[in-house]
Parts: sequence; C-alpha cells; structure tokens
Amino acid sequence: MSTHDLVVVGGGPRGVAVVERLTARHDGTAPVRVALVDAFEVGAGATWRTDQTPHFLNNTYAAHTTIYPDASTPMDGPVTSGPDLVAWAASPDAPPDRPAWVAEEVAGLRPWSYPTRRLQGVYYREQLAAVVARGGVDVDEVVGTVVDLTADDGTRRVHLADGTTLTAPVVVLAQGMVQARRSRTTEAFVDAAARHGLTYVEPGMPAERDWTVLPAGEDVLVAGLGANFFDVVAQLTAGRGGRFVAGDSPFDLSYVPSGREPHLLVGSRRGLPYRSKSFYGALPPAYVPLLATREWFDAVAQVPGQDFVRDVWPQIARELVLAHLRTLLDVRPGVVRAGDVDELVARLAVVPADGLGQTVRELVTDPAWWVDVTRLDRPEVARPDGAAWDAWVERWRAAELESITQPLRSPRAAVNRALAAVRGQVGRLVAVGAIDARSAVADVHGWFDPLGLALASGPPPERTAQLLALVGAGVVELVGEGMAVTVEDGAFVARSHVQGRVHRARAFAETRMSKGQVDTTEDPLLRRLLDTGRARLHERRASDGTAVTTRTLDVTADRYLLLDARGDADERVVVLGIPANDVQPGSAIGATPGTPSPLLAGADRAAAHVLQLVRPRVPAA
Repeated sequence: MSTHDLVVVGGGPRGVAVVERLTARHDGTAPVRVALVDAFEVGAGATWRTDQTPHFLNNTYAAHTTIYPDASTPMDGPVTSGPDLVAWAASPDAPPDRPAWVAEEVAGLRPWSYPTRRLQGVYYREQLAAVVARGGVDVDEVVGTVVDLTADDGTRRVHLADGTTLTAPVVVLAQGMVQARRSRTTEAFVDAAARHGLTYVEPGMPAERDWTVLPAGEDVLVAGLGANFFDVVAQLTAGRGGRFVAGDSPFDLSYVPSGREPHLLVGSRRGLPYRSKSFYGALPPAYVPLLATREWFDAVAQVPGQDFVRDVWPQIARELVLAHLRTLLDVRPGVVRAGDVDELVARLAVVPADGLGQTVRELVTDPAWWVDVTRLDRPEVARPDGAAWDAWVERWRAAELESITQPLRSPRAAVNRALAAVRGQVGRLVAVGAIDARSAVADVHGWFDPLGLALASGPPPERTAQLLALVGAGVVELVGEGMAVTVEDGAFVARSHVQGRVHRARAFAETRMSKGQVDTTEDPLLRRLLDTGRARLHERRASDGTAVTTRTLDVTADRYLLLDARGDADERVVVLGIPANDVQPGSAIGATPGTPSPLLAGADRAAAHVLQLVRPRVPAA
C-alpha cells in the first residue's frame, strides 16, 4: 500500500494541469505527494499517447494548445508562465529523453499547423516534468487501471487492476474521454465475426485498435465519418505505403496506391464526413455575426427555460443562411437578388425558420447555390439512385476543395465559420439555464452539438484533401446517408437510403467512439461507482419540474465534489472534465492561450480544494 497526499486518476492534460496548479499555489513548505495514475501513459494520457502512429493528427491548431492559464481564465490561483505548444516546439532546448522523431515534426510546425497526437503528448509530458521541477510537489507516475475507490475514515483507497492500492486524503478523477462499453449491436457483430470467420474492428480510440487486421485489396465496410475516420483512412492508405501527389496546389491531390490498402465502403447516419477546416496560410479571421450576435445571446440568456428549437435555433439558422448569402454576394453578385448585406440582414431577420428555404430560392437565381440549413451535414439526394448519388459526390468533392483552398470565396466555408462562432454561445445558454432541461438534452446535446462537430470541428485540410483524392481514385466509396450494416449469409452487408446498392464484405470497422458519456461507459472505476450508488448521473429540472437525466456524473457546482445516489457530497473526491461536463460546460475543450479555459479553471479549483484538505501537512497559500 502506497500513501500520498493526493491521487489523480487520469494522467492526461487535466491531470497535468492539476499538478501545475498545485505548484502555482504551493507556499514553499513540504511538497505535496501526488500519485498520478493513467492506464496508458502518464503525462500524455490515452488520446495523446506518444507511442501512436504519426498518421493520427490533432484537429485543432498548434497555437491553440497550452497547459498554463493566463489572465483570460477566471480563477483564484496565481498566473504562472510556461510555453504553449508553438513556443515549446520553437525552443532549442530538448531534454535527453525526448524521442528522436520530435525534431523532424517540430521543424515544420507553424501556429496554424495541426500537430500529430503523439507530438502533443510529448508536449504534455515535458510540461509535467517542468512543473514538477519547480518544486512543491513530488509526483509518482503510476501506469495502471483504476477499478475501485473506497473510503476509510479520513482517507480514500484507490484500487488498481493489478492489486496495487494507493491511499490519500483526497482523490481527483480526471479520466478525460472515457469510452463506451459494448452495446448489444457491437456484441452481435463480435459474435457474428467469430462465428463466420469475419474481421470486425469495434468502436474505440484509434490508437487502441489493430488496423493491420483489415485485409489488403478487399472490400471493407466502415461506419462512422467523424474525426477518427480521417485518421483511420490515413493509416490504411499512407500508412500502408500509398502516396499522395500534389497537383496545382498542395491540396489538389492524386493518390498512388501501394496495393496494400483495402477498398473502403464508408458511411454513417449522416452519410457525409465531417466538413474540412479551411487553409488560410495563417490563423483564420474571426467571423462576426450580424444576426446571432453576442448582444442577442445576452438578451436570450436572461430568460430561463426556453425551447431551443423554437426560441434559439431560428436565429442561428438565419445567421447560417446569411453567411452563405453574403459570401455569394461578394463573389457571385449576379446570382443574389440583393443590393448589399444590410438588405440581406433586413430580409432574413423577419423570416421564420421554416421559411428560410423559400427565401433562399427567392433570393438566389441559380439552384446550384441554394442552401438548406436542415441538411447541412447530409447529402442532397432525395431517393435511392446510384447515378444521381455518384454525380452528387463529385459536386461534393468540388465544394469541399473550394472550401479548403478558397475559404473567403466559399459559401460552404462561411457557414462553417458562422456555426463555429455561435457554438460557444449556445453552451452558455445551457449553462445559465436559459434552455429548458428537456430541450437541452434532446435538442442541444441531441442534434445541435453533433451538427457543430460535423461543420465546425472537422479535420485538418490536408486530411480532407487526401480523402477527396482517395474518393477520386476509387479507394474510398461513400455509401450514403442512413448506412445500416447487417450480417447476412455469412457476410457483413451495408445499405443506405440514397445509393440503391447492396455492399457485401468480410471485414467491417467502426471508427466512431464514445463522447465521454458516463451512463454507458466501460471505465471500470466510474462503472463501479455508479453501480454501487457511490455516484449518480446529473439531472436537470425541466420547466414543468420534471427531472431530466443527463449522461454525465453529478457533482457540486462549486468544488466539483462527487455526489452519491442520495445526493451527499464526498469532500474527498473531486471530478474534473468530460465525465462531469454538464456541470462543467466547456471543460471538454483543450486550453487555448488568451482564451478563458474551463479546463484550467477547474484544475485551479481542484488544487485549492486539495490544499485545504491536506493543510495539516501543507498549508494552502
């Protein structure tokens, strides 16, 4: 049994941030003894583990990563200096244990680059070492899986799968993106694969799956077209020796196959991959809303219990249409029946959400430039028709390429930027109770957040450019919206709503993964706490008083203390980040310099609470 002042479960960026905040708040007395536990790699965590392939990229800019809070983050603790990812990469100082491949990856890094996940993991690991070197903490790095957490008077015992027990007066849970346990459907696919000798790669973190099992030169069904999809496709093509050759621009690519890649038949419920981020050769310009403005959201935030679809979405939809039309007005003024942007704003401001489609048809003379805000993340093919689908895919490829290479001339890119500009405001409305609980769960979390991910949180432009080349080369084939996979006559079979074709394959991979939803998690500690009543799911109250259960843990709003089934708080267990995201909105997002960070603010709050509890050993500042 090992005794510490603090056990942190989860050794990724949140765990590192807690250690950093402890050093910042420490008063120079005896060091705080910390056990930092992670199932994969302490400092990097599962998402950023440094042993993963370089084909897995982050989908945010290098300039948007730090572990150090600045004056923009509201917190009580002191601001301390430290390098963000870009400054770290530019520094000539390298510790002796830095992997050799880091030098090559940082050489071409720019603020608007998309680093590999493993490079970001090295950054987090080295910042952990740097903050420990400040003094004020002694950190024991423990690699292992935590399976239970028990109470013993004034201490907590943390039990690991290998039989190790760690004890401390306080525990911080910072597991990050916990994964889902197998669903009945997944279990059925696993059983079918074993029974028929098929190959099945189930959902989960890409770095935790074996992609070598997918056969070269054969059809492979792929379900899930989100962020992980692009990484997996890169691993199955460039990772197997295929080459992308640039044409007139770095993003106008053709693909030279190696012969070792599979033929990928890909689809999802939406039917389309996440929209690409654009390339500006710099950080992107800010989108300034003219309808869904900050002032409009401020006014909405004053009214509690509103319905998102009725009261908020219409204004957002108007803004998205405006983004499309004002770009058309700039670059193709002949197709828009409006004199200027002010005229567009005045026209759209009074149009109900269900009238936007008709208004677009009245304002835009060329049907090729119509936009339907109800299908931004879905294809525009009305019925099963293989030829119509193939033609639509070619138009989609052209629109995506324009969005990448000419973002200021692309209505598609403008819509993406507009949605990115308002996503955070919607989260604020939910946090202050301006959205009714039932609507927050069903509408905001149910479909608006996924829409935001699909349009405004897409892959790096080079990733989409590669996908477009693979589609053009026939290596990747889009199956379409409503893709459903079954097992028939000893094979996996895929169909969709729009293609009108049936695809059979002996291999099937699911590239989707959990969004940190605790109710279905496979995390053994969280599962144990929920099953034994030592934790519960957070509930919101609807306008009619009905309790609406969310998919995250219930914690106190002030110190983020774990609440049990009776609603009693455990002052010795703090929960940070994604597993308690409904009480800590925004904490799922990594910390960006110069931007308020719920992740870092939560770490500071946790550090303050830890120091209060261990005050007999280490007085808080």
